[in-house]
Amino acid sequence: MPPSQLVVALDVPDPARAVSLVERLAPIGVIFKIGYEAFYTYGEAVKSALREHEVGYALDLKLHDIPRTVEAAVRAVVEPGVRLVTIHALGGAAMMEAAVRSAGERAAELRIPIPEVYAVTLLTSLGNEDLGELGLAGGPGENAIRLAALARDARCAGVVCSVREAADLKAFFGTEFGTFCPGIRPAGSAHGDQKRAATPREAREAGVDYAVVGRPIVGDADPVGAARAIIAELNA
Repeated sequence: MPPSQLVVALDVPDPARAVSLVERLAPIGVIFKIGYEAFYTYGEAVKSALREHEVGYALDLKLHDIPRTVEAAVRAVVEPGVRLVTIHALGGAAMMEAAVRSAGERAAELRIPIPEVYAVTLLTSLGNEDLGELGLAGGPGENAIRLAALARDARCAGVVCSVREAADLKAFFGTEFGTFCPGIRPAGSAHGDQKRAATPREAREAGVDYAVVGRPIVGDADPVGAARAIIAELNA
């Protein structure tokens, strides 16, 4: 089983801080996640730094709209350096199929590798008690598998899920179906708003492909040391 790829979430309000994190962390083999805060506040600045250091990144935009709108959005964001784009599985099969098709077509036009499209199953901030309010029957694992089946049939490369669902998804869909897992916290770290958090060791044991870590690295006084410690645990 290959080790999990550490993905550093650039969820910081300051563009200078984000660029500094890219400069310091890129040499140790991580990739980066650009979410709403970075993308909408200083997207071009951080993407310029990523291009300069020739490091790949995931665009965690969680696109969720009618198929035509998502197709156009994916076309707009695919560019050199983008390795992965996220959408919402709850957008339905036609929307996911449009996203995958658009990513492939735009990458072919640009003559770049096709970014992987990953579908969000359930946010890691949601717990059992939240699902009923959303009208979803069953627990997180059951819902994750049901949504992952839709994503697989739509030719998504994998899903965004909790580490707690990753092993079951791998067992059900096979090891080639990818898992991109936020909510990973070193033992003893605060979970913040993550209700289904897990440690790097648990991510490794579950066979997670992309282990996403934000605050324990970007909020540390020594982000390189924090990242190296997590990489060591993922590779153990």
